[in-house]
Amino acid sequence: MQNLGLTGMQRGIYCVLIFIIAYAFVMAEEHTHLRKSKPVIIAAGIIWAQVAWMAQSVDVPVEKVHEVFKHNLSEYGELLLFLLVAMTYINSMAERNVFEALRSWLVSRRFGYRKLFWITGVITFFLSSVADNLTSALLVGAVVMAVGANSPAFVALGFINLVSAANAGGAFSPFGDITTLMVWQAGKAEFFDFFELFIPSVVNFAVPAAIMHFAIPDEAPLETDEGLVEMKPGAIVVCGLFALTIVAAVCFKQFLHLPPFMGMMVGLSFLMFFGYYLKMTYGTHEEHFDIFRMVSLAEWDTLLFFFGVVFAVGGLGYIGYLELASAAMFDGLGPTTANILIGLLSAIVDNIPVMFAVLNMNPDMGTYQWMLVTLTAGVGGTLLSVGSAAGVALMGTSKGMYTFFSHLKWTWAIAAGYAASIVTHYLING
Repeated sequence: MQNLGLTGMQRGIYCVLIFIIAYAFVMAEEHTHLRKSKPVIIAAGIIWAQVAWMAQSVDVPVEKVHEVFKHNLSEYGELLLFLLVAMTYINSMAERNVFEALRSWLVSRRFGYRKLFWITGVITFFLSSVADNLTSALLVGAVVMAVGANSPAFVALGFINLVSAANAGGAFSPFGDITTLMVWQAGKAEFFDFFELFIPSVVNFAVPAAIMHFAIPDEAPLETDEGLVEMKPGAIVVCGLFALTIVAAVCFKQFLHLPPFMGMMVGLSFLMFFGYYLKMTYGTHEEHFDIFRMVSLAEWDTLLFFFGVVFAVGGLGYIGYLELASAAMFDGLGPTTANILIGLLSAIVDNIPVMFAVLNMNPDMGTYQWMLVTLTAGVGGTLLSVGSAAGVALMGTSKGMYTFFSHLKWTWAIAAGYAASIVTHYLING
């Protein structure tokens, strides 16, 4: 869509400053305890108020502004419904004790620290291909904390490994990360194109893990008397319905050419009917399942944060700033260099606004380059502990054993994995 081309106006520069200030609050969330959705939502409102004012000042028809606004709303609505269903399924599996059962089983096996380091990393890698990196890291992080309470060195390295695994695992699946989902829904790549990133993602995870392996204490954790946790009735069925829901989303996109969120909503109806079955079978007993409670437990701060990002970045794009950025990066530096730098930028700025900005720039790139930026934006956040939601959340649960500086100590190893994954992508898919 044609933008306003008003980047030189004072109001336009004012909008950029508003976004920078809002994002400064987002980055300081760990210290201010101000939820990240709040500053970006108000920033989005201010930016669009300025956009409407500027459009009127140059006699742009109201209908044109509404068209752009509705386009942003459509993009947000599709992603909101998709993510809401995915989060509801993850909450349902947690409520049925699926993840607690896995945690208790791993603790009861009394594996050594080095073996646990690899087991938890591999589980997180594959779990994050269907669940978001935050959920995956927190669920498996509970295992690391349970077995490593007496070994701060193991917890620190184990958590770095989880952040790396969660971000790498989400990069090769359209369901694994919001950024990959955005690229898929925008039609920049087909569903099965993302699996070209599987081996580069494995390399990204395996290289730093192999380096850190030798720093893990070569001993076993203290024995615990914790018993096995049993899954609640219907737990396996819920997992099966989630797999069926993913299949439905893919089919709606690939064969019916409809947005994948429609398949996800159909999958949600499967879970709602199964919840009704559980309610009628178990009544008010402990096994009673409330589907709407699972919906309410979704990460609404993340979903609303995404609303603010979509509209704030969309507004800046309509003013004309993304076209300027695209010319400077993709035309000036070339797509490969630009896409690698975008990954480095995502270590500082959340990858969601970064990827949304790239999609709005809409550079003329082939599938190889779109997969490259999907990879770099997905795994670049591992370079710093604050570069992804997984790292920030694990710092909050580690009781001081995993910190920004303990992660920074191993950034060189993570950077080696970052570079190796880019080279692997070039060798396999270039």
